[in-house]
Amino acid sequence: MLVGLCGGICAGKSSIAQYLAEELGFKHIRLEQTPAIAATAAPYAIEESSDTHHTFSNVDALVDFVTLRWRERWVTTDIWDDTVVDALLKRPFFLLISVDAPVSVRWQRLKARYAAEQLNPPTLEEFVLRNDAHLFTPRTGLSAMFQRAQLKLLNSASSIAQLRDAVRSLDLTDEARLRPNWDQYFMQLADLAAHRSNCMKRRVGCCIVRGKRVISTGYNGTPRGMTNCNEGGCPRCNNAAKGGADLSTCLCLHAEENALLEAGRDRIGENATLYCNTCPCLTCSVKITQVGISEVVYNQGYLVDTLTAKIFAESGVRLRQFSPPTGGLVDLSLGSLADTEGGTAKGMGKVEDIRSVLNDPDFV
Repeated sequence: MLVGLCGGICAGKSSIAQYLAEELGFKHIRLEQTPAIAATAAPYAIEESSDTHHTFSNVDALVDFVTLRWRERWVTTDIWDDTVVDALLKRPFFLLISVDAPVSVRWQRLKARYAAEQLNPPTLEEFVLRNDAHLFTPRTGLSAMFQRAQLKLLNSASSIAQLRDAVRSLDLTDEARLRPNWDQYFMQLADLAAHRSNCMKRRVGCCIVRGKRVISTGYNGTPRGMTNCNEGGCPRCNNAAKGGADLSTCLCLHAEENALLEAGRDRIGENATLYCNTCPCLTCSVKITQVGISEVVYNQGYLVDTLTAKIFAESGVRLRQFSPPTGGLVDLSLGSLADTEGGTAKGMGKVEDIRSVLNDPDFV
């Protein structure tokens, strides 16, 4: 496994790399800077000690080295440009993680580092200008590259211990982050099908599987030949009806219904599993039971989960919820809010909803 960490000045990527090395046995691996990168590289970063045996002049040499040792754990913070990312993302053992933090937080970290070395820190303006050069210089700026990361960390942690606790909870060595397990794979197919939904109420996708082979997929929307729901085809959905109300007037077929109709009972056979990004409703649960589905796996809950579970329990259909590894943008500071009382973090005042601030007419 090779973890690549990229981020702004004092975002915390070196601290995360150090955590991976000290607690999870990762080894640092380095990539030499090109002159163009060196011209805009952050001058304020504190470099880790370099192992000359694990420093490479180009990304191809680095990739060849790790490919022969992919079962070991490696980490690098030398993610310089899209060329490096392009080469690394082709490999199934690579995980790209971006790390960011508010400019004010990163500047305070920088001042603390300078104070520890008894040096005078740059001014905030100097820091912002260098940060902009680091992130937004044409062809060498790193900002656009951060968007390609499979996992994006917002690191506002106030201490190294807090940062480590938050990163530890993410289980970065989970193999499913590199290669989806079967549940994750089929749920992703259901999520992809949901993007084809034309229903105005919610996007739902479904995937029916037997023997790890896809039988059919489906998404919710009006029947074939009718005007799409998002084009006015279903009056009920377009009139902002409340969830669960006036369902008898809804013209949309559910994702599960479409998948079942596409497959047919004969093709479904025995021991088939239905994956759906939303727990099936009461009506769909009856149909799922009737065609002989053995197991239903869902991600998000729905209004009638209890009734659905009762039907499946009585008919012998296994129902379970699957949640994939945390991905996308993760705010590491939220872990510190888990230990709260009545929505108030210990030692803090009431946590204010930022939306109320932004919506205040006096806010400038």
